[in-house]
Amino acid sequence: MKTEIKKLPKSEIEIEFELTEEEFKKHVDSALLHLKSHVKIDGFRAGQVPLEMVEKKVGQESLLMEAGDLAVKESYTRYVNENNLEPIGNPEVQILKIAKGSLFLFKVKVSLIPQVDLPNYKEIAEKVKGQEISVDEKEIEDALKYLQKSRAKFSQIEKGVELKDFVEIEYVNENINKGNVVKDRFVIGEGGFMKDFENNLIGMKAGDEKEFMAKFPDNAPNNLAGKESKFKVKIVSVQKMELPEMNDEFAKSLGMFDTLVALKDNLKEGIGMEKKEGEKQRKRGEILSKIAEKVNVDIPEKMLEMERERLLEDLKNHVSSHFKISFEEYLSQVKKTEEEVKKSNALEAEKRVKNYLVLRQIGKAENIEVLKEEIEEEMNKFIRNYSKEEASKIDISQLKEYTKGAIYNEKVFQKMEDFSK
Repeated sequence: MKTEIKKLPKSEIEIEFELTEEEFKKHVDSALLHLKSHVKIDGFRAGQVPLEMVEKKVGQESLLMEAGDLAVKESYTRYVNENNLEPIGNPEVQILKIAKGSLFLFKVKVSLIPQVDLPNYKEIAEKVKGQEISVDEKEIEDALKYLQKSRAKFSQIEKGVELKDFVEIEYVNENINKGNVVKDRFVIGEGGFMKDFENNLIGMKAGDEKEFMAKFPDNAPNNLAGKESKFKVKIVSVQKMELPEMNDEFAKSLGMFDTLVALKDNLKEGIGMEKKEGEKQRKRGEILSKIAEKVNVDIPEKMLEMERERLLEDLKNHVSSHFKISFEEYLSQVKKTEEEVKKSNALEAEKRVKNYLVLRQIGKAENIEVLKEEIEEEMNKFIRNYSKEEASKIDISQLKEYTKGAIYNEKVFQKMEDFSK
């Protein structure tokens, strides 16, 4: 087999293959044997049809197509393995010459994962320092208030809405949810909705309906910032919210603490752990960003397109789970097409792919390896969170690849953190 390789822009290559008549004949013979098991001719048992009759039955064109497919797969795979190439996705294949009793010529074009010329990443990581972590009293008090509200008692009241009342409403606005009815619930005066909107609810009782103009806040999306718009609102219910007294008994009601002081200490510890994790991620991001700034790499278009698709899927899932609307409704609200959304993700996609390539190259430079046992342990931890029925639906091969990548990245980040200590 002869090959000729040509380097193209953006980490693409084109490889031309030439198989001799004898080399190609092996694939023709293999194709015949494969087709033999599928050909049915009266008077012969399945798989027992003579090869000459198989060839006559399927025809030259089908036989050559099968042989060509086998030859391309075998030749391309062997070339990739022997030359330690790292292709992205499937190659584009073009058959140049195919005939029985002749040379077989074809070429493939494929993108490769590019090599990254790293800067002195150890020196860069060393210069990135962590920030001091502290928890102040206000953060603890805010956490206590959240717990207090989560255990509030609600009782229906007949009087008009006042500040601190909990209301359930239905409303209609032409700029929201395509003008369809929206249901909501919140505490008046605590920022659950627009201030101008909430002020118009004061005095209304359960069952009351009202139309009024309200001003959207300055940070409203979809070109609504600061604009006045008409709302039609119905009060479904008004409830008084009674908060439990903040004392030792409240702490005991949570089932884990004997005193309010013990509860506060636990909250302080929990907030501190969250901040430490946040600081760890911030520091990692800064290290990676500073290294990536020094890297020039020609990213294959295929990698960018795959990442843009991944970002689009993430957005679709987010819209579905958080906004509870279809993606088509979302596109209508933001006044964009799906293609425009993908294009708007171009810079983020490029950043993510570049970061991936930098992390990957640092891992290679530091001889980072992920052991089979490590992957299995993490996969088992993940699967234990699901029922048997749910676990049976998990794509194990996909989970394995994801887990391997996550462990690899964690190890690389830990190595970089060692440099910055």
